Amino acid sequence: MCSLYALYGSKIKTVKKTNAIRLLDQRKIKYELVEYRYDPNNLDVQKLAKDNDLAVERVYKTLVAKGDKTGIVVAVIAGHTSLDFKDLAKASGNKKITLLPVKDLLANTGYIRGGCSPIGMKKAFPVFVDSCAETEEIIYINAGVRGVLIGVSPLDLQAVTNGVFVEIGRLRD
Repeated sequence: MCSLYALYGSKIKTVKKTNAIRLLDQRKIKYELVEYRYDPNNLDVQKLAKDNDLAVERVYKTLVAKGDKTGIVVAVIAGHTSLDFKDLAKASGNKKITLLPVKDLLANTGYIRGGCSPIGMKKAFPVFVDSCAETEEIIYINAGVRGVLIGVSPLDLQAVTNGVFVEIGRLRD
């Protein structure tokens, strides 16, 4: 079962502050933290949501990709969808997009697989948030470590990342 902590610039003892959390605090953006159980051998968002009684439609995953023209871009899509590479390429000004190899994730973002947040990366990469997030009051994204999600308004996520809402997620078959 999840543990919820309502936060607004307050300190909690169970979660170490990550770059993402620090940045939200600096910007005085309201958020909540959700501690969750995860299986290091299966980081699938649908499994995470099911195991922790979370709605998979509100748990968003952060995917880091590399475009042939622009370099690294970040996609944020709902857990029940898959990334449409053509739509992300078009939105980001690329002809071709591939996922960044996992071995390059930490060096480029400061985060590890299963703990990658679109907020507080080493560098401010272009962020593309699937447009379905706009219909949600709150979405859950990774907090920068495995085992912790940040619940945040999609508009606040857009503001803190300079993100763009675009249709890049496709329902899985």
